[in-house]
Amino acid sequence: MWSHARLSQVVVTFEHTGWRLTLNEFSQGHLRTACANAHAQGTGLKEYRKFIEFGALLLLAAALIWLFGRNLDWGQVKLALRSSDWRLIGVAAAIIAIAYLVRAIRWQAFLAPLTPANLREIWIATTVGFGAVLLVGRMGEVVRPVVLPMRERRVRPAASFVTIMIERIYDSMTVVFVFAVNLIWFHPTSGDLQAFHHVRQFGTALVAAGAVGVIALLAFRVKSPLVISWVDSWFSKMAWLPGRIKKAVLSLLDQLARALKVLSHPRDLALTAGWTLVMWGLVVVANLFVFRAFNLQVGGRPFGMSESLFILGWAMVGSVVPTPGGAAGAFHAATGAGLFFIGVGKGQAAAVAIILHLVDFGPAALFGLFYFLRGDVNLERLRNLIRPEAVEHAVEDEKIMPDAGSANY
Repeated sequence: MWSHARLSQVVVTFEHTGWRLTLNEFSQGHLRTACANAHAQGTGLKEYRKFIEFGALLLLAAALIWLFGRNLDWGQVKLALRSSDWRLIGVAAAIIAIAYLVRAIRWQAFLAPLTPANLREIWIATTVGFGAVLLVGRMGEVVRPVVLPMRERRVRPAASFVTIMIERIYDSMTVVFVFAVNLIWFHPTSGDLQAFHHVRQFGTALVAAGAVGVIALLAFRVKSPLVISWVDSWFSKMAWLPGRIKKAVLSLLDQLARALKVLSHPRDLALTAGWTLVMWGLVVVANLFVFRAFNLQVGGRPFGMSESLFILGWAMVGSVVPTPGGAAGAFHAATGAGLFFIGVGKGQAAAVAIILHLVDFGPAALFGLFYFLRGDVNLERLRNLIRPEAVEHAVEDEKIMPDAGSANY
């Protein structure tokens, strides 16, 4: 919306260029109406773009599911499902529910240097957020950091988003290192042994890349103002680069710098790292229960922790694809491929992938649905707060300051 001062500036500009445009000829009301119409059109285009993106991801999910199932013997898949031990699958689902609780406790620890937060409200935000991921894919990631400030007034939106960024860094590094290190002693006795040699080389490269990444993050944490200033000056020389890209990169670097400064105390780092290991340990154990439920064997012996860690890496690669349904299609294809790679039959691998996906996402979805139906989350307000403009304002326009009561945490 234009102010009177801005309108006067337009009039003066036109007078200096030889044109006579007065506020009587084109009133403030007309300008305001024109600007409002333009804003409405822009908002409408953004809404359409959001639906188009979701539709494209939905088509991608359908294509991946088709590729996953086109050469399967569905009779074997049904047989594998019928012969599985559903008691062990139930135990796996219960363990995953506990892992979500540990995730909520860890989020509380991430927030501790900034502000106190109620664990119950964090748990609700966690389950509702992952329920949204199952429903609409990675587009639902924004729901979790939005729901928490809605319910817990002490948590500011910027703190919520920044701590989620820290969480993603922790989880990515943990899965990469665990998967890669596991390859050192993982020796499959069936499957494509020659191809596994290349997988092990890839794992070694991942360890090296992870180590470089950690060093780079530590260096960036200390020198972030200098790095951001250098990138900004470098961008200023690149007139051909779109402004949106420049703004996005600088904003991402600024958010990363703020995120890395949140956990500066060794105790905070040790506590959050410990909860991270506990959480992913529970996920690995839950997955192992699913494998045992299907009586998966490699080389004549039941699947163990090493096999479970190996498949976790494949599943995480699939879950990165932002398709609706919690990486539907991609998760199934990647997990099935990992199982088939070490010698599990296609039909059984497909059945395991389907159940593993339900076990990993189902508990959070059920709790999230319960809280929605009970009215713990205002859907209309949530829709307004997850708009890109609202998220951008929350992340960029608010300072991240340690809480006075948590300074000596």
